[in-house]
Amino acid sequence: MPSFAKKMGDVSPSVIVQISNKARELKKSGKDVISFSIGIPNFLPAKHIYEAAHAAIDNDTGTYLPCRGSDELINAFIKRLKLDGFDYQPSEICASIGAKNSLFNLAFCMLDEGDEVILPTPFWSSYEDMTNMTGAKAVHVRCGSKQNYKMTAEQLESAITPKTKMLIFNNPSNPTGMVYTKEEIKALGDVLERHDIWIISDDIYDKMVFDGHKFHHLLHTNPSLRSKTVIVQSVSKTYGMPGWRVGMVAAPEEVAKKLTTMNANSTMNVPGVTMAAAAAAFSGDHDFVFKERDNFQRKRDIVMAVLNDIDGIVCPFPRGAFYAFPDVSAYYGKKYKGEVITDDVKLAEMILDHTLVALVPGGAFGEPNSIRISYACPDEDLIKGMQRLKDFFEACE
Repeated sequence: MPSFAKKMGDVSPSVIVQISNKARELKKSGKDVISFSIGIPNFLPAKHIYEAAHAAIDNDTGTYLPCRGSDELINAFIKRLKLDGFDYQPSEICASIGAKNSLFNLAFCMLDEGDEVILPTPFWSSYEDMTNMTGAKAVHVRCGSKQNYKMTAEQLESAITPKTKMLIFNNPSNPTGMVYTKEEIKALGDVLERHDIWIISDDIYDKMVFDGHKFHHLLHTNPSLRSKTVIVQSVSKTYGMPGWRVGMVAAPEEVAKKLTTMNANSTMNVPGVTMAAAAAAFSGDHDFVFKERDNFQRKRDIVMAVLNDIDGIVCPFPRGAFYAFPDVSAYYGKKYKGEVITDDVKLAEMILDHTLVALVPGGAFGEPNSIRISYACPDEDLIKGMQRLKDFFEACE
């Protein structure tokens, strides 16, 4: 067999997907598996979104569609951006096959071998793999549980070198659920104003902010960053549409042009049905979004009540998304039924094997002291799964 490209040597299959697949196979075999492993919102799109998709099918032309995205989708997204305090023109927008596709294309367009990409750590696992595939180097800025998993301005300043080309900033955060305050955002923005680097702002959880808090953005606090900031959005989390695969980018015009060229030479266009559905999502009634946000806040409270009742576990209070990221390192070296918990991977394996609860080891996100719990699941599963976790940890010695 001919060899593969060297760059593939630094890319690993998604740990999240691997665990999810194992849980699915156990469930198929009749096991009562509860999955806290994958970030899929447990609700479906609103009726008007399906209606838009059906109308697109009925009016299908069977032809290629614009690589940048349909006018309907672009205008709907611009309308959504405007409501959020951003002003963009159609020439500054580009659609893609999901936000992951947008992020990959941005890495391909912007990074060269030897460039450095700053990743506030914990980070979404694909950021590092995409960076590695370009030959660039991921620079971890470790933000542990003691600092609520959030990067400080001082850490950011120290991480920037002459080789730094990009910062990937995710707020609210996957995997931690942390939400930066306006003051924290402003402090980071002040640092970034002094450096000529790309800022990739992954905002896909921006509508999932709890407890009456507001979502704050670098372009709100530091509008001068607009010429080097890229906003990445998606319909996956906010609108319950992960399988529809529509991602959006708002960026300086030259960036949007490069991304459109990438589309033309790879995926061509987002399918018309999903573009129509996404346009309806962005421009339609958002009441169902806020209802689901409140539902996730309630689920967060269920999770945190249990975690706070387990000795030795430390979990900064998540204010957004649908994840909790407890620091479980106090249990490393302890035993469960005579078996030693050596690290996060071993812990996740033991929890799945003994309690049939699937979750993700924190090392997948650059933080091996923790585990990720995705609480986007039915209440019955959530309550039962959290009790299993509590029972597991209380049985450790």
